[in-house]
Amino acid sequence: MAFPPNSLRAFLTHAKKSLFIAIQSSQGVTIVAGNESADLDSLTSSVLYSYIRSLAPPSGAFTPLYVPLLNIPAADMSLRPEFDTLFRHANIDPSHLVTLDDLLEGNGTALKPENTRFILVDHNSLQGELGKKYGARVQGVVDHHEDERRIDSDTSPEPRVIEKCGSCTSLVVRTLKPSWESSAGGSSLVSGAAHAQGDSVENDAGVTRTWDAQVAKMALASILIDTANLTAEGKVEKVDIDAVGYLEAKIKLSPQDAALWDRTKFYECIDAAKRDIDALSFEDILRKDYKQWTENGLNLGVASVVKPLGFLAEKITGNPSEDKEDQFVTGIGDFMAARSLTIFAIMTTFTSSLGEFQRELYVQALSSGHAAAHRFAEQAKEQLKLEDHDVASLSEKPGSMQPSSEGPWRKIWLQKDVSKSRKQVAPLLRRAMNEST
Repeated sequence: MAFPPNSLRAFLTHAKKSLFIAIQSSQGVTIVAGNESADLDSLTSSVLYSYIRSLAPPSGAFTPLYVPLLNIPAADMSLRPEFDTLFRHANIDPSHLVTLDDLLEGNGTALKPENTRFILVDHNSLQGELGKKYGARVQGVVDHHEDERRIDSDTSPEPRVIEKCGSCTSLVVRTLKPSWESSAGGSSLVSGAAHAQGDSVENDAGVTRTWDAQVAKMALASILIDTANLTAEGKVEKVDIDAVGYLEAKIKLSPQDAALWDRTKFYECIDAAKRDIDALSFEDILRKDYKQWTENGLNLGVASVVKPLGFLAEKITGNPSEDKEDQFVTGIGDFMAARSLTIFAIMTTFTSSLGEFQRELYVQALSSGHAAAHRFAEQAKEQLKLEDHDVASLSEKPGSMQPSSEGPWRKIWLQKDVSKSRKQVAPLLRRAMNEST
């Protein structure tokens, strides 16, 4: 039975409760999981897919209800201030979301793999502990990363969509737009909806349009962030532009939102919140937007940071007898050791004093990863337009952050091809790790 048209808040509350019941009673459950970096795009694509699919599940669906999973522990939501800002626009709060903590019910009973189906959004290979336990239960995917070809070509009745674009959420909008439109046909006839949700609009049609606007604003947040409000060269595709137009139309149909809607102000609000990481520690900044892979017996971690390396260096609280460079290398080494990493990369994005969007790339490797790191440096130099780079706050000696045969291999570059994000850089690192001997 399909979930009746309702608010996003009501849907998420119902989905979380249903997950607990499924765990306790060994019932089937369909999980829609974003990737382990749990950024805005993973959040919104998983919630949007689950919400629309539950309103209009396809024939042959494993279950009629789809449960969105934020692929981090609940405590890590505090590292993402942009979430709180977005939640206010969507009329939800963190407690409504299902996180990794919720896959274990209070009595310790695990969600049994045979009772699950997983739909992946914003990635196409289930990693980590989830991958080990539920990797064989993946039945569908909507993603904009490089196809790792680990998912069957036929995932019916769920989609298999892997396509380059700015935001995975754009692909979810396009894929499920017909279902959203068909579910809206009877949504204006939901008797008593306004009173049930505590809304104060005049009629049920107005209520459902308000609900649609809240969902649309949630979805727009990640598309606008990932495409810099549709201005990012080399990232924006037609599907992103079409999705923004469709979602904005939903907002403009809402009696409560139409007159107040300003896309640029909305984007700037979410973007400012995402970049507000001043209160975070060195380690928290690195794990805020972090992904990890294993290739050829070597572990790779890649962190995306929305401030330059100089900002990150000032967060180091290491041994005061060491210089800043040694403290930085030691701090990165500790982060790597805690995650058993062989190679670790930091990708920074920021706006220069001249107003130019810039990227830095830092790579550090253990001795077992020296060959792979060196291979990456050679192969990626032209593809990413890498230039040697010095960070004044890290060292007083220009060029000191260079590969070394002793101790950790490390290197800083200015990445001149700013169109290449982690979606392109991580596969290059992984390829170098697989090719190394």
